[in-house]
Amino acid sequence: MLALAACLLCWFACAARADEPAPLRLCADPDNLPFSSANQATPGFYIELGQEIAQALGRRFQAVWVPTYYTKRQIRKKLLTGQCDGFVGVPDTPEFMGPRLIFSQPVARLGYALVAPPAMHLTSVDGLHGHRVAVQWGSPPQSRLATWNDVQLVTAMSPEEAMQDLVDGKADAAFIWGASARWVDISKLHHAYQVVPVEGPHMRWEAAIGFPRNQVALRDAVNQALDRLQPAVKALSVRYGLVASAPEQAGTSPGAEEVMAEPTASAADVAEGRQIFNTTCAHCHGHDAVQGEQRRNLRLLRTRYGDKMAETFFYTVTHGRVSKGMPNWRDVFTDEDFHKILAFLTTIQDKPPATASNDAGGPSQ
Repeated sequence: MLALAACLLCWFACAARADEPAPLRLCADPDNLPFSSANQATPGFYIELGQEIAQALGRRFQAVWVPTYYTKRQIRKKLLTGQCDGFVGVPDTPEFMGPRLIFSQPVARLGYALVAPPAMHLTSVDGLHGHRVAVQWGSPPQSRLATWNDVQLVTAMSPEEAMQDLVDGKADAAFIWGASARWVDISKLHHAYQVVPVEGPHMRWEAAIGFPRNQVALRDAVNQALDRLQPAVKALSVRYGLVASAPEQAGTSPGAEEVMAEPTASAADVAEGRQIFNTTCAHCHGHDAVQGEQRRNLRLLRTRYGDKMAETFFYTVTHGRVSKGMPNWRDVFTDEDFHKILAFLTTIQDKPPATASNDAGGPSQ
């Protein structure tokens, strides 16, 4: 009887697994922040994006770890042999690997950037004349500056090494891979440097998820999910430094005088605000703003700020509190989006505790 029971349990378990959709398996590098990491505390843009897509498709997410020093080789070994379903971060161009791949819609725009202390006021490549410039060995920036007689090149093997050359005073500026530079600046250097993207041939391109050419249905399903996930994609881009948040400025943000008042919102606005919040903000503040950590509990905004709740909300989302992990969302959302998020938050505020009274009927001391 025990053997029969064990067999039945095994059968039911196997049947349940058979009904479960296959996981979405995406190839990614285990040590390539800000894009991907095996560290669960900081998984990276590609991994969190993959998790969002898998959830939207009703599937589990599974990372297939591969080193990406030789991306084309790994695509041939892993993706085209069926060991993963998609490869994140490949250039969205048919020239990359010919007709063997099809691509999702772009998920990021990547490329090289200028890095310098803010006091240098570096805004274009022409500003590098007369300076010591850190570049990555074999990179397009190195080739571009190789014939500049008044520029001293400081060659590094990685963007991280180039950033260290800046910190150590070996270079005045750097012309390197922008995403890595900004991530180092955010995660280690406390926003000490200005990072300016550079446009032009061989400087920037769109990154997408690559699929084998016979996976058109999966590619289309992922694209539909990405259409719905655009607020989350933008938020992740800001968090991991793929998109710069606007610099904090003293005083009132542009247009703030028009958005300080709490909105009179329709039920549709509240519902859309809730969707935006749960797609973007729940990572830190909890689904539906249910958060046990008091300092992140947005259900206490009314209790904390009273009549200043709307003003505080708009100032915070348009300026950020970078030192506390709160980015500036001005470049991600429109004022209309902010109104809808606030409309949702307004509907879920906890009531302030009632003031206790003493036996004489006066306020408690």
